[in-house]
Amino acid sequence: MMVMPGASCGVRASSQEIAMATVRVMLGAVPKEVPGIMFLSGGMSEEDATINLNTLNVLADSGLDEFKVPWVMSFSYGRALQSSVLKIWAEAAGTEREQEGKMAAEESALALYRAASQAQEGRYHGPHPSQIKASLIENFRGIRSGEDPPGV
Repeated sequence: MMVMPGASCGVRASSQEIAMATVRVMLGAVPKEVPGIMFLSGGMSEEDATINLNTLNVLADSGLDEFKVPWVMSFSYGRALQSSVLKIWAEAAGTEREQEGKMAAEESALALYRAASQAQEGRYHGPHPSQIKASLIENFRGIRSGEDPPGV
């Protein structure tokens, strides 16, 4: 889990602040024998999940002893790799553009996986391929209340 302000907090932390706090907590709590830590997207937007993972890995490879970690830091995202894909696919389903939508969804999935893969190596530089800009929590809340989800 990344260390960050709660969803209803009025303060937004930078990816650098999130990475520094996360590494400090993990260094104090996770045994060095653990081979890897896989992060969930935890309601972050697709782009924020990618940027935060990238910043974690850049910080860990920065050469600063304070942030050197003994584990691989990677991703096990669900929604952060699916939301845009599902949006593209759903918009075309049952229409004359269904086949085109399927191909666009596949291209989107590959682009999202590529961005997350680059982030796990600290090599992500953007632009992000996400079709959805709101956080996944904001989108979910909009769907549950019957309103159009933000960013859609």
